[in-house]
Amino acid sequence: MARLIFMTDFSEAYARGLLLGVARYAREEGEAWSICRLPLSIRDKYGIQEVVDYALRTKADAVIGQFEEDDDVGLFAKNGIIAIAQDFKVRFNEILNIKGQNTEAGIMGAKYLMKKGFHNFAYYGLKDFIWSDERYAAFRDTILSVDPNYTFSELLVPQHVMWNYDYDRMAEWLISLPKPVAIMACDDNQAYYITEVCSIINGNRKESPIRIPEDITLLGMDNDETICRLSTPNLSSICQDVEQGGYAVAKMIDFMLHNRSCPAEDIVVPITHIATRTSSDIFVNDDPYIARVLRYIHERIATRLSVDELVAQVPLSRRLLESRFRKVMKMSIYDYIQRVRVDKIAQMLCEGKTVSESAFELGFSDIKNISRVFKKIKGVSPSEYRKQKNK
Repeated sequence: MARLIFMTDFSEAYARGLLLGVARYAREEGEAWSICRLPLSIRDKYGIQEVVDYALRTKADAVIGQFEEDDDVGLFAKNGIIAIAQDFKVRFNEILNIKGQNTEAGIMGAKYLMKKGFHNFAYYGLKDFIWSDERYAAFRDTILSVDPNYTFSELLVPQHVMWNYDYDRMAEWLISLPKPVAIMACDDNQAYYITEVCSIINGNRKESPIRIPEDITLLGMDNDETICRLSTPNLSSICQDVEQGGYAVAKMIDFMLHNRSCPAEDIVVPITHIATRTSSDIFVNDDPYIARVLRYIHERIATRLSVDELVAQVPLSRRLLESRFRKVMKMSIYDYIQRVRVDKIAQMLCEGKTVSESAFELGFSDIKNISRVFKKIKGVSPSEYRKQKNK
């Protein structure tokens, strides 16, 4: 039986996801693992030596947690304890690290928001936290490499502002940004704070409100369901398979317990997809008629849309609308609708729904036709896609 200590912020869905993954591995392997939760306040108040002493007193085999840069994590190995650091401020050479695909997430976020037609971008994150810094650098570099004329702004706040927000600074920054602007926040907590500040701004000044997603389109990360759905409007977020990361952590610990002399590698938590909700469900376009049509398509994608229905939304003939749409979007209206539907189905599949359930929610009964179109656009069938993303 392995005894583990988790020392992290248990109020966050990320930490709970890791716990679930460890528990799943133990259950599948038939191991009666003992998992103890240790609050971060123990380390903060008494230091890392007390964490080591606690692990020794409880006969723990491994400690998984958030460690500070000046913590002497080498003490664990000296006492025969496996230690694994959760991504926090820095990564360690003396012990293994659990790290996210932060560079890939920044690139994914940038490409997602650029495809929506924005020319103005911004990033809000925490300063000197390695996971936020990596997401920021990749997001910024991806955008500016596509078009150096895009505007880019950032607000990076130090640790002490993490839960003690500077409202005046944030409000001034948001008001100053050129609109419409697409903002990626380092995580869902910080994205949620942006929605709170916008709400306060709008309450204090009735003229020129900051609307989400019309003026600010917002993307978070971690897909914390509670935060994303508590937010007004609901937050879009980059999803990570944290539970699978926890499963890999448990598997690595099990391996190390039986192979003490073998080298081990850092554990990577994979990103999977973007869960689109109201905060980013909009497309910006310099052509006001095309922008209106795009919004209409996205709001009614679960219905059987026709070109004639779209023509009725703008003072253009069918021929002129189709011509302008193709010129702006580089594809026909029909092809665009198909792509949006496939993207919606792909998101549902990543969230664990079956092909039939996804098709039903979007109002389709012809699963064979949907599967054919899906494979043409994504390169694999819906079933194969679901298997890849949920393995």
